[in-house]
Amino acid sequence: MSLIAVTNVTTSGTSTPVQVLVLLTLITVLPGVLFALTGFTRILIVLGFVRNALGTPTTPPNQILVGIAFFLTLFVMAPTFRQIEKQAVKPYMNHSISQKVALERAGEPLRTFMFKQTRTSDLALFVDLAHGKRPRTRADVPSHVLIPAFIISELKTAFQIGFLIYLPFLIIDMVVASTLTSMGMMMLPPALISLPFKILLFVLVDGWHLVIQSLVNSFHG
Repeated sequence: MSLIAVTNVTTSGTSTPVQVLVLLTLITVLPGVLFALTGFTRILIVLGFVRNALGTPTTPPNQILVGIAFFLTLFVMAPTFRQIEKQAVKPYMNHSISQKVALERAGEPLRTFMFKQTRTSDLALFVDLAHGKRPRTRADVPSHVLIPAFIISELKTAFQIGFLIYLPFLIIDMVVASTLTSMGMMMLPPALISLPFKILLFVLVDGWHLVIQSLVNSFHG
């Protein structure tokens, strides 16, 4: 949306080379913004946990997981993106606000999203590390403090979800290993036997449905 806004402001008074420079800068920065300021990190890590818990480290491939995480991120962030478009992009394209005001308005919905997903303890940690004054309201929290706190919270949430995903598959591995040991079949790798049982369990409980549902709901909890 920001790219569309930049390419449509040919009459805003800035020269074409400057607009091209801004456009190229946005193209470079946007992937990092997607990774850091949205739910992409949580979604991708959880999907990686699912793949490793199943015991299929190459299936689905990395490209597929990244694609799934990308479109799930768009789905989760759709309300936030709509607010940004309404509050910042459209007024800027209509030349009713300046670029500075548009950036400030675009940041407000993102900050609201990040505050909802950030733990108070993580936010307090980075406030202390920044050696700044204790904020009284959310508006007093600078973005350079909020963003790393949000990232740490996302990592913690992703690993919590991943741990819960691992448990049933770990139980299957333990049962298979114990059974093979009791039968004296110690030379047979337990993972070779447990893999089809884990895949069967995942299919029977409609695992992808449950994982995606839990992921999306975790952003609204």
